Amino acid sequence: MPDAATALKLVALDGEGLEVISAHIQDSCVAPADLTWLPQQKRFVCGAMRYDWAAAKSGRHERIFAALRFDRVMKVSHLGLERRDAPRRLLAVRFEKIDAPSGMVILTFADGAAIRLDVECLEGELRDIGPRKPAEACPGHSLTSAEAV
Repeated sequence: MPDAATALKLVALDGEGLEVISAHIQDSCVAPADLTWLPQQKRFVCGAMRYDWAAAKSGRHERIFAALRFDRVMKVSHLGLERRDAPRRLLAVRFEKIDAPSGMVILTFADGAAIRLDVECLEGELRDIGPRKPAEACPGHSLTSAEAV
């Protein structure tokens, strides 16, 4: 379990809230096995090794396992997500209203893949749930004098 003092827990009930979550989940590593849709519960869950951008500001380069959860999900569709063993890099999460309060939550990945969640309304949460680990690399940035891979 993460330290309660540093564990992140964010809730999004509108597009602005989801933008905050998106900023914290940016560059997370997502394994295909950690994507789960529970249609009976109308819930979609994405497990991710989240790069801790807040910790990086104080010189700590860490990843922590986090759960990104959406409720009131009516349908899940995807583009370019063949089941593979390689993790994908989650770039952003956004909400598009269709017929308020319903809309689409879109998860965009670095390789062009995407997941679309048709939702009754936006109810999302990002929560740190696992232990912290040193990051092998800061995505797209240098950790020391050597370039990250």
